[in-house]
Amino acid sequence: MTWTRLISAKRLGMEAYHDPRRHTRTTFQRDYDRMIFSSPFRRLQNKTQVFPLPGSIFVHNRLTHSLEVASVGRSMANGVSRRLMERHHGQPWVEKLYDLGDIVATACLCHDLGNPPFGHSGEKTISTFFSEGDGQCLRNMLSEREWADVVNFEGNANSFRLLTHRFVGRREGGFAMSYSVLASIVKYPHSSLLAGTKGKFGFFESEEPTWRKVAAELGIPELSPGLFARHPLVYIMEAADDICYQIMDLEDAHKLKIVSLGEITELFLSFFTSRRAGEMKTTMDRLDDPNEKVAYLRSNVIGAMVEDCARVFVENEDAILNGKMKGELVGHTDPRLTDAYNACSDKAWEKIYRAPEVVDIEIAGNRIITYLMGALMDAVMNPGKNFSRLLLEKFPRQYDSRSEDIYTRVQSVLDHVSGMTDVYALDLFRKLNGHSLPAV
Repeated sequence: MTWTRLISAKRLGMEAYHDPRRHTRTTFQRDYDRMIFSSPFRRLQNKTQVFPLPGSIFVHNRLTHSLEVASVGRSMANGVSRRLMERHHGQPWVEKLYDLGDIVATACLCHDLGNPPFGHSGEKTISTFFSEGDGQCLRNMLSEREWADVVNFEGNANSFRLLTHRFVGRREGGFAMSYSVLASIVKYPHSSLLAGTKGKFGFFESEEPTWRKVAAELGIPELSPGLFARHPLVYIMEAADDICYQIMDLEDAHKLKIVSLGEITELFLSFFTSRRAGEMKTTMDRLDDPNEKVAYLRSNVIGAMVEDCARVFVENEDAILNGKMKGELVGHTDPRLTDAYNACSDKAWEKIYRAPEVVDIEIAGNRIITYLMGALMDAVMNPGKNFSRLLLEKFPRQYDSRSEDIYTRVQSVLDHVSGMTDVYALDLFRKLNGHSLPAV
């Protein structure tokens, strides 16, 4: 792959459109703004990240998480850009590297758009509706690839669909984002048939032609049938996401008194040399507020990880451009940082992801999503029923729930459910069960 092709301002659905005007903002800055002002992005404010949505204590939701990932991703990409511009000084295309920060920041805003409500377990709940639940009855109605799409339902693939699919009444190209931004969100550039035991893939069958079009334009090679190389900037987006959710989840856990100040201090200081850790302890002693102490540590940890991940990317530029990079940037950092990061991950699994309040959200979310999937799927498959007719009246018109194609109808339900906020899903669940009525 070459940077001159990988950085493309061509927009999906607007390939034949040429705008002679000079704009104040670049194409990639306009992509960023377009996403900030979009409805799917705003809906993230009412989607759980890990902990229940905030009461008196602030914790992250999908929107604040995405904004922080975008901030970290931009910083990392700018560090990469600066180093690469020095390395490739004099090349006629080198100024294209200025745009890396905006491309990555936009990809970071987009990376969670396709995730369903109720946190990380929402994807699994949708998948198991088909593999274990009432959705099993559809097995013989779908092709092998279509079935693999639903039993491995993946938020990343759903994000690509949300950005690129022409929903009913919408324009060609979906959000008409630039090719480079679209490619930079696809973490798993292969179909669901290659999802493996982890169930990860990058695009549904319905969006594979779009992905192939983007890959061909940017010069992203197909390494083997159905398996493509990653766009290089995916590595930066992924690293920013990994850093934020790992570190910020621990900070939230401290605020909720799940992890003590002593535990988080020990974890975060382990990222640094003994000398630097001593200097940081001195600074912390000047702070009285425990949350400020943690915030100070967190900012330093993120800064150290961003700097080293940028170094790793540049040192592995050739392998990345050749599609031969193994693993993630975080896993190739300085051993001290890698060990400290892994310790944080172990603590998170021990104290956070099995915390009672997190499990409670997963249990409730599982019941709500499973019920909604069953009710909506029955409605689109049996539209003649009285209840189905009533329920389909509430179905957003942009989703093709009345298509003659069964897979399209199934996707309309997935589109609807995955786009719901926690609040909307709970409200609809209550109404469908007769537990909530409009005010009379």
